[in-house]
Parts: sequence; structure tokens; C-alpha cells
Amino acid sequence: MSENGVNQALRRLGYENGEMTAHGFRAMAATLLNEMGRWNPDAIEHQLAHQEASSVRRAYARGEYWDERVAMMQHWSDYLDGLRDAAEAPRPAKAAYRNSKAGKSRAGRPRGRPRR
Repeated sequence: MSENGVNQALRRLGYENGEMTAHGFRAMAATLLNEMGRWNPDAIEHQLAHQEASSVRRAYARGEYWDERVAMMQHWSDYLDGLRDAAEAPRPAKAAYRNSKAGKSRAGRPRGRPRR
């Protein structure tokens, strides 16, 4: 999946350009995983597929931190599920939003999310 594909999906969901991007998800994950203090920073970098500076190390270090990365991604998934479950009002489904009056502009095209 390309970064542009994710960005296009975000726009269809109603997120504005300056509000969220595919790279923004990566930056948010890196920040929060590092702030949790329970994961090796090298494991986080490997999970985000950040390239190793040394070409020799890059060629041979493909499976480093595998067990920790699996545990980290399960923890991340549980963390995101917790945020979703604690949310007061989830975003409306795309189809429901598009069919509502709030989701249509005068021209009948979906509008972006209102600016805060």
C-alpha cells in the first residue's frame, strides 16, 4: 500500500491535508511507542522499516528484535482498541456521512471535516 493511497483514503474519510497524513501515523506511532518506555528504540526503528546506516548490517540484520516487535505490535493494537473504545463519538461511517445533509455540500459532493 503506497503512502499516496493511504493519504487518498484519509481525504475520502474527511481528513484535511494538514490534519493527518500516512507519515503522520508513523510519526505518532514512533513517538508514543518510545514514550511508553517499554520497547527497545532499535526494535521500534526496525518495525517502522527505517533503514540501517550500515549497508552490511542492513543486509544481515533482517530479523532483529522479531519477538519484541510482535509483542510491541500486539500492545499497539490493544492500545488503539482502547482509544477507540473510550472515544465518546466515533466518526460516522463514510456511506452514512455521505448520505447525510452534513456530509453534502451544495453541489452534492462530500465535504471535508470542519476545521477546529
